[in-house]
Amino acid sequence: MRIRGAVLEEIGRARPYAESRPLTICDLDLDPPGPGELLVRVEAAGVCHSDLSVVDGNRVRPVPMLLGHEAAGVVEQAGAGVDDIAVGRRVVMTFLPRCGACEGCATDGVTPCVRGSAANNEGRLLTGGVRLHRNGGRVLHHLGVSAFATYAVVDRHSVVPVDDDVPPEVAAILGCAVLTGGGAVINAGQPAAGQTVMVVGLGGVGMAALITARALDGVTVIGVDSNPDKLATARDLGAHATYSPAEVAALGIKAPVVIEAAGNARAFESAVDATAPGGRTVTVGLPAPDARSSISPLKLVAEGRTIIGSYLGSAVPSRDIPVFARMWREGRLPVGALVSARIGLSAVNEAMDQLADGKAVRQVIVFGEEQA
Repeated sequence: MRIRGAVLEEIGRARPYAESRPLTICDLDLDPPGPGELLVRVEAAGVCHSDLSVVDGNRVRPVPMLLGHEAAGVVEQAGAGVDDIAVGRRVVMTFLPRCGACEGCATDGVTPCVRGSAANNEGRLLTGGVRLHRNGGRVLHHLGVSAFATYAVVDRHSVVPVDDDVPPEVAAILGCAVLTGGGAVINAGQPAAGQTVMVVGLGGVGMAALITARALDGVTVIGVDSNPDKLATARDLGAHATYSPAEVAALGIKAPVVIEAAGNARAFESAVDATAPGGRTVTVGLPAPDARSSISPLKLVAEGRTIIGSYLGSAVPSRDIPVFARMWREGRLPVGALVSARIGLSAVNEAMDQLADGKAVRQVIVFGEEQA
């Protein structure tokens, strides 16, 4: 079938992206779903830093590639062997399929699926195929999803069904920002009642971590960012206190659970420094591959502190997305408040500029409203 999507043509084009246009909005051919796959009509797709990191070259992927990995949509067709999701069901798409059979999947979310990671790195689906084509040539999949398009074919392991009362924009954000940030709090940080959670870096993932921590009983939440506008947003979302990184260092503020979601080496160092004795630093940000940090091993030993790497929030999507959906339904998790802009597909290059400039929490491409 013919679809319309945003294809990354070349990695590392100069900014502003509104002028260099690394993403081309074009027509493509999409094969029908194979065995174990689903055809999904995309309703909403979030613009995430993991998309930007491919555009700017911090995460090198093969091109051409149809970007987008945080999304929700409606199942239009099921391939052979998929009998547990009905046509017409809304699903959340997640960027790391879990095959359920490898050593990574046996860790209950602590480490990524081995097969899913390999497929993501190669730009193919978990089943090994590529379903996207343009002018007779292949267009690769982004993280098994490729959601910056009107339709997507995905592996069954890349989706989690949700009830129809969950709006598409909320459902989309559950699949990456909330799963990553909220999962880092619940699965890795595991704060107890009476403890404080500090979130360093208040982009989409950091804000999701903040609202998740705020939803927990008896937990105090501190937001940290160098952008005053994001600190104001954090206060609006219920943060008990907000500071710049310089203020945290000058005042000697520390917390037993610190979530680092900025994705740069200095922020990681700041998060480690701000972790109280006996505490846990959970890092979910994705810095450049050659980034390096300097920390004191002595402090880790002498103060009994732990550093935890958390990919996808140490989550099992099929287990955790329903939990976050329930928290949203109960009014405890204001996911919709993370949406800073609703845009059409044609604005995706400009959206990358907004993200790179730190001016957006979560821009969401809403399909059916405007297509270029």
